[in-house]
Amino acid sequence: MGTAVLGQRLEIRQGQGLVITPQLQQAIKLLQLSNLELEAFVEAELERNPLLQREDVEPGEGGDSQAEAAAQVSDRAEMSFEDGRATDANDAVDARSDDVYGDAAPGERTSDRMEDGQPGLTDWSRAGSGGGLPDGEGREQPDTRDATLWEHLQAQASQAGLSPSDHGIALTLIDMVDEGGYLRGELDEVAERLGVPVERIEAVLATCHGFEPTGIMARSVPECLKLQLIERNRFDPAMDALLTNLDLLAKRDMAGLRKVCGVDGEDLIEMIAELKALTPRPGAGFGGEPAQTVIPDVHVRADPAGGWKVELNSDTLPRLIMDKRYHGVVSAGARSDTEKTFVADCAAQASWLVKSLDQRAKTILKVASEIVRQQDAFLAFGVEFLRPLNLKTVADAIGMHESTVSRVTSNKYVSTPRGVFELKFFFTAAIQSSDGGALHSAEAVRHRIKSMIDGEGRDGDVLSDDRIVELLKEAGIDIARRTVAKYREALRIPSSVDRKRMLKAG
Repeated sequence: MGTAVLGQRLEIRQGQGLVITPQLQQAIKLLQLSNLELEAFVEAELERNPLLQREDVEPGEGGDSQAEAAAQVSDRAEMSFEDGRATDANDAVDARSDDVYGDAAPGERTSDRMEDGQPGLTDWSRAGSGGGLPDGEGREQPDTRDATLWEHLQAQASQAGLSPSDHGIALTLIDMVDEGGYLRGELDEVAERLGVPVERIEAVLATCHGFEPTGIMARSVPECLKLQLIERNRFDPAMDALLTNLDLLAKRDMAGLRKVCGVDGEDLIEMIAELKALTPRPGAGFGGEPAQTVIPDVHVRADPAGGWKVELNSDTLPRLIMDKRYHGVVSAGARSDTEKTFVADCAAQASWLVKSLDQRAKTILKVASEIVRQQDAFLAFGVEFLRPLNLKTVADAIGMHESTVSRVTSNKYVSTPRGVFELKFFFTAAIQSSDGGALHSAEAVRHRIKSMIDGEGRDGDVLSDDRIVELLKEAGIDIARRTVAKYREALRIPSSVDRKRMLKAG
């Protein structure tokens, strides 16, 4: 038997890889922050880094060029759409291969994209209090906080089997819920803003009333208590009368209550005890952050020349500069290697943060502009005209990765003539085309199914779900039978067997 020989040797291997530097991690983190979270982060950086200043603070000598660079975003942060095509008003956005949020080419080290001549960019560990990732974070931390009431309701809305447009209506209603769980606002105003009948809004709200906790999204205390009594199967005409006359209960007018409820004193006491066991504020049991006023990151307004103008909200854009004069003073006064390293790191971090904020603003504008271009029909005609849209479509159109678009659309809001919406609101499901043509929105398919069924009975024929699938495929819509059944049930349309029985009964 031979003997294995162990030894050491040097080899040179060439391979492709992507290096995620701390600076790129910070840029990614900045991109997904809301404007309120970003403001808190900037305030912390201003305290950590003595070379950072807000643009409205007098920068001193040498700071003018930095101020001009920081102001370029707001000066150029507008895109307009005419004839369905996006035109950059001032050649504002250029987020291709040099965009820090874009994709690195195969084999490209992201550290190679950093500006040259900036010491400390590849190593923030020596910066001390000069900045870097907050709390020493080197990767995204899991979210361990309790879900807020609004997150809880949004999750249920996503699982309620609503059509894309009805899901959008539900999200709009959820945004109107206060901390106690009550719906604040008029349904007529919502209907007018979204361009749908108020009956449609009421139907979606009825679905939302089935969410947990019971009584959520009620418009008044009596309605909240009524929903809870219905769930317990304890709502009857006597209870209805009691809820209608809660003012008498507040006055302790027991005689008046017995009269309007039509019950004796013992029954009334039991009814009042049942009311006391209910929860008048169903949303109060949720933890999480208090409700905060939504400040839009982007404004969309009609262009008098036609189309839409998309512009960043300058109030949410933190504008920072590096004080070059102060940098020169502290650099000249640095004596030890530690002091020189600290100053160099602070300068590198300040320059990088200014650039990251600029790129963040450009990326938000670019993504929002493409979404507006895709969903211009919604802005013009209402929620019925939401088009099928996913992250990949937007990402491919603007030359970015889907994960970048996902981060941009999280916690970012756009103000439109139809109201304020989260950017994720505009992503709707799609139904494949059987002939390889354009996709069909799920809402359009639902209406087609309803129209087919509404036309039954004229010739004595009733369409089965299988027949509806065949007719839709003939029309170029590729859909499964179970999907047809799901849409039919969502429309509250009975099965073909039940419809046939109803037809025979006249």
